[in-house]
Amino acid sequence: MSETPPTRQQALELLKEFNRTDRALKHALAVEAVMRHMAIKAGGDVQKWGIVGLIHDLDFEMFPEQHCTKTRQILAERGWPEEVIRAAVAHGWGTCSNTDPQSLLEKTLYAIDELTGLVSAVALVRPSRSLEDLEARSVRKKWKDLRFAAGVDRGVIEKGAEMLGVELSQLITDVIEGMKPVASELGFASQAGPLPGTEPG
Repeated sequence: MSETPPTRQQALELLKEFNRTDRALKHALAVEAVMRHMAIKAGGDVQKWGIVGLIHDLDFEMFPEQHCTKTRQILAERGWPEEVIRAAVAHGWGTCSNTDPQSLLEKTLYAIDELTGLVSAVALVRPSRSLEDLEARSVRKKWKDLRFAAGVDRGVIEKGAEMLGVELSQLITDVIEGMKPVASELGFASQAGPLPGTEPG
């Protein structure tokens, strides 16, 4: 597999081998969708960015104390490309990894990972339980309430936005837009469209 990039199906199968909970799988799908959206905006490899998003937390459910470290081991043993491995490990920079995000792909994953959780939390407490009518300003209103979605590290998100050179509100908007195609899979009352980069033709 080192010469041929892994397919989305291979990544999904590997994800499900190490992750069984609904929460873990939904988070992976959310991050994958946002990474695909961001790849299109940046002119990046949509499949590669999506796959990195899909497997970035590969080891977290089974090996939380070895998060990122175990992911590197699992992917390396299966001959995955170093670029993909490094990107997955770099998302934990400063908490469970010493690998700092350098490429645009790595910086993007670092920036949007925690933010998908905050966006999800905000959407779920709205009357519509939808992403369709969710705007960045609603997320910003909840931002300062540190008791809300307390597990979300706002500092990481801010640092990620700074790395990318984008305003926080723009990053939030991108995450909302990126999650919309998989809204129904994530449990939101929204109309889902095709996952970016998977449209026929």
